[in-house]
Amino acid sequence: MSALTWITAFSLLAWGWLLLGQGFFWRTDVRLPDRAPPGDWPAVAIVVPARDEADVLPLTLPSLLAQDYPGRAEVYLVDDGSTDGTGELARTLADACGGLPLTVDSPGEPGPGWTGKLWAVRHGMALARARTDAEYLLLTDADIAHGPQSLRHLVAAARSRKLDLVSQMARLRVVTFWERLIVPAFVYFFAQLYPFRWVNRPGARTAAAAGGCVLLRRDAAERAGVPDRIRQAVIDDVSLARAVQRSGGRIWLGLAERVDSVRPYRGLGPLWRMVSRSAYAQLLHQPLLLAGTVVGLAVIYLAPPVAVVTGLLSGAAAVWVPGAVAWAVMAGTYLPMLRYYRQPPWQALLLPVTAVLYLLMTVDSAVQHYRGRGAAWKGRTYARPEAAP
Repeated sequence: MSALTWITAFSLLAWGWLLLGQGFFWRTDVRLPDRAPPGDWPAVAIVVPARDEADVLPLTLPSLLAQDYPGRAEVYLVDDGSTDGTGELARTLADACGGLPLTVDSPGEPGPGWTGKLWAVRHGMALARARTDAEYLLLTDADIAHGPQSLRHLVAAARSRKLDLVSQMARLRVVTFWERLIVPAFVYFFAQLYPFRWVNRPGARTAAAAGGCVLLRRDAAERAGVPDRIRQAVIDDVSLARAVQRSGGRIWLGLAERVDSVRPYRGLGPLWRMVSRSAYAQLLHQPLLLAGTVVGLAVIYLAPPVAVVTGLLSGAAAVWVPGAVAWAVMAGTYLPMLRYYRQPPWQALLLPVTAVLYLLMTVDSAVQHYRGRGAAWKGRTYARPEAAP
């Protein structure tokens, strides 16, 4: 019991730090900054990497083609070896919807050392350079639906704040039981790792972006050498932000108001694969970091409810009281994210259960890595970083 008392006390101290010292990561009020319309609206090239996206494209591509943007904008959909007719469907949708001009092209199989998405982004950026003088590139995933003025607001924010990269974390779909349990926590944990306020400070050392929606200045991309410099990155959005920041660019990251992912995750399996494919890469494929993460998740997220149950059963107030306080702080920090996702407040009490699932996903990510099946996505398995050219 004395060991559990000390572990619970440490967990409570950790939650005190997370509440006040981790960039107020739990707040959900970091949205696009105040923006004034620019005097002249710059040209924008919208690059959409797509691989087997026929299910979601009818819900997303029309939203891009219908953007209410005062300047010139073109859409480049890069069909990355789809087998479900993604490219043909995109052309059909463009003919039916009208709006912005659409170019559909294919880059062929990824070159050595490239991930599929970044290979497709590279091809789309090359097309844009060859066919337009666009000042900005909007890199957006094929499952992302944009509000009619999404591009207008992104460009206005970038221009008025002199930002080289503006990224919004798309609001993910939350419909099924497993989506409700796992998806809000996914964004919560991401913000805990990369507090948005820290990312957005001038001269910050923390860099991150959300790959579903990234507005990038073309000259900043060239100065940073992307995507070539990050061609092996599995967590490509964070790597992109770091490259831009390290080359002297200013970046901004926040939660979206009019950018939504429509991708469904029907069941635990697809969500498990979404998290596990990059979890060990996030830990730099280091066993010690994995061990520390497992211990940290257990102490911070699991110890409080265990202490409450154990302390109440044994009548040890020195155990259950600090456990209850830590659990309450944990749930309180999760409430803003649940409100953002329009979920019931009582779900905050289930965060320890979700943390157990994320712990298991992280361990599974490491297991798959050492089996040579790490970072598998849509029929492709990428080599370990040390084995890639």
